[in-house]
Amino acid sequence: MSPRAIVVFAAAFAAGVLLNAQSRTVWEGVYTDAQAERAMATYDSVCSRCHTLTGQERGALTGDAFWTAFTQKSVGDLLTYVKTNMPNGNGGSLPPATYNDLVALILKSNGFPAGSVEVSPETVTNVQIIPKDGPGELPANALARVVGCLAKSGNDWVLTRATVPERIDKSVVGATDATRPLGTRSIALKFVLTRLDPFVGQRLSVSGLLIGAGGADGINVTTVNRVADNCL
Repeated sequence: MSPRAIVVFAAAFAAGVLLNAQSRTVWEGVYTDAQAERAMATYDSVCSRCHTLTGQERGALTGDAFWTAFTQKSVGDLLTYVKTNMPNGNGGSLPPATYNDLVALILKSNGFPAGSVEVSPETVTNVQIIPKDGPGELPANALARVVGCLAKSGNDWVLTRATVPERIDKSVVGATDATRPLGTRSIALKFVLTRLDPFVGQRLSVSGLLIGAGGADGINVTTVNRVADNCL
């Protein structure tokens, strides 16, 4: 094989590996049963004071609370969150391997299948947390960003040609919001404190909490930013 062919092959192989890593989901088995079992002692002695592994009550690590917090995020995001925030008020105080094990226990408790590789920062960075039948809509109360064209519908402000809500961690403008292709949705803007009249017909980037799955009933607005003079 010529040197050039070797370079082409290596680039293609690397791209394939990257694509495969990015397309993995939590349904493919990203923890082991043994790892989840190891976490039980820590859970019982430290975590169970504030959390439960079943039910929907306050502090539950499963069910609606889990999906609302982590749908369309990665297991890497989950691991970072647990490391940073747990135990409550004393994040980062446990050994790194213990945090890995606790995430395995959370995954097991949410019904995701076990595999042959343990959770670690290197193995779960791009593993997506999505429902078994696909990403679907973001759940109600998820913090999200949408981009669209501002219009008035009766007494309500709406974004027309709005993009699919994108999950975010902070209410900030996206790097491509001024130029990204617009969508086909219409999303009502609720509880808006900013005066919007000057922005009619302009492209806005709006962040807030979704009302209804996918923002079906609107978005509870936290920030509004004009990102372009028109909606082209």
